[in-house]
Amino acid sequence: MPGLTFVAVPIGAARDITLHALDVLREADVLAAEDTRSLRRLMDIHGIPLGDRPLISYHDHNGDRARPRLMAAMAEGQSVAYASEAGTPLIADPGYDLARSAREAGYNVTTAPGASAVITALSLAGLPTDRFLFAGFLPNQSKARRDALRELGAVQATLVFYESPKRLARMLSDAARELGEDRLAAVCRELTKKFEEVLRAPLGDLAREIEGRTVKGEVVVVIDRGNAKEISEKFVIDALRSELDDGASLRDAAAEVARDTGWARRDVYQLGLGLDRD
Repeated sequence: MPGLTFVAVPIGAARDITLHALDVLREADVLAAEDTRSLRRLMDIHGIPLGDRPLISYHDHNGDRARPRLMAAMAEGQSVAYASEAGTPLIADPGYDLARSAREAGYNVTTAPGASAVITALSLAGLPTDRFLFAGFLPNQSKARRDALRELGAVQATLVFYESPKRLARMLSDAARELGEDRLAAVCRELTKKFEEVLRAPLGDLAREIEGRTVKGEVVVVIDRGNAKEISEKFVIDALRSELDDGASLRDAAAEVARDTGWARRDVYQLGLGLDRD
């Protein structure tokens, strides 16, 4: 079908690709990839010839230049397939601006779903999966990273991060400092690959274990939700004020803050009534 299809590709084991994704790669008029070499290698493994079809590099650094060419192909009624280097496009990977442009121009946008490091890590981490928040990559700078962790600390959901192996030790140290050394977490590395490894322990223990160790490969860090009883009244009041300042009604603000902190909604609402009297 003319338009744009996002293709999820394996995060490690080449056989994790879906039959649907193989069909799209085989039949698309134009192929685009974050890493053209990786896509060529995957297609070779599965016996899919490129033929005379264009294979266009598209990533964060050349999107503005490459996107017009892909849009022109769709304008000519061609089908475009886009794949990340690994996993699912748009999940901490390029593709958002391309999807937005295609939709705004009225082209069909769909996906061939498949592997994602976020979901794979959640399956293996041994932490609650009923509610989770994917926060992508944390900031590089330590203070900004600690601020981000502190902000996320009260969210009543399992937290999932991507992290560079070079920054992992610093990230775990900051997480232990801001979220508590006893908060359970898992470091998931090289998922679906030969040297797959999942380390589960309290954050403090993980930080000490990783410190001084040479870590290689792709890393996902999964951190358990905090104990709602540990979330202070001051934190709840600040969160309420933020919601009210953004224009939410007290009822809606209380519901949102209760959802994010685990506090009972009636208790949050009562705090809000006190704020109104101030």
